[in-house]
Amino acid sequence: MRFLLMANGEYGELSWYRPFKDGFDRIICIDGGTDQAMAMGMTPWWVVGDMDSISEEATAYAASRGAAFTVVPREKDNTDFQLALELAEKDGATSIIVWGGIGTRLDHSLSNLFSATRLVLQGIEVCFRSPREDVYLVSRHLVVPGKVGDTVSLITLGDEAGGITLRGFQYPLADAVLDGRWQCAVSNVIVEPYPEVEVGSGVVAVIHYQGELP
Repeated sequence: MRFLLMANGEYGELSWYRPFKDGFDRIICIDGGTDQAMAMGMTPWWVVGDMDSISEEATAYAASRGAAFTVVPREKDNTDFQLALELAEKDGATSIIVWGGIGTRLDHSLSNLFSATRLVLQGIEVCFRSPREDVYLVSRHLVVPGKVGDTVSLITLGDEAGGITLRGFQYPLADAVLDGRWQCAVSNVIVEPYPEVEVGSGVVAVIHYQGELP
């Protein structure tokens, strides 16, 4: 099942998302992410969080569309995003797209990325999408849907990732080991169509930017 998680991070221009808003089996809105769903006319399946950032209008909108609500205390062990991940996992998600999962709060962004690796290691595909970049969490294989000249960085999420092979990039790798404490696969460039990333062990975040960066 294909899930969309709408978090309360940075979105940018909402018109970028509208061509992609269909085709999801479930839409989970995380607190203030419900306001973005309302702005785009999307129907939440579930709203989860401590409700400290959702507007009254978005709350009423989601309720009128039949959304279920999970309201939790503000003081808790898990973040709202982690609760949404657990909900998607329990409901049989096989693929998760995240909007608004990365933004100006570095602590939230890192927490979201690292927390999602647990699902990736269980075989669930996870990708964070935005107008600025796409972040694919990869534990096996990925063909990057980019074009020649695009910038791609690999960030190891954990102590290390092994069996890393890159094809179609300016700086290829063959069965390499990447150290999570000393990142060394940043700012690569696509040089061939259908570039590939293979991961033998661990999880890497494959960050794809449109076009070559300065």
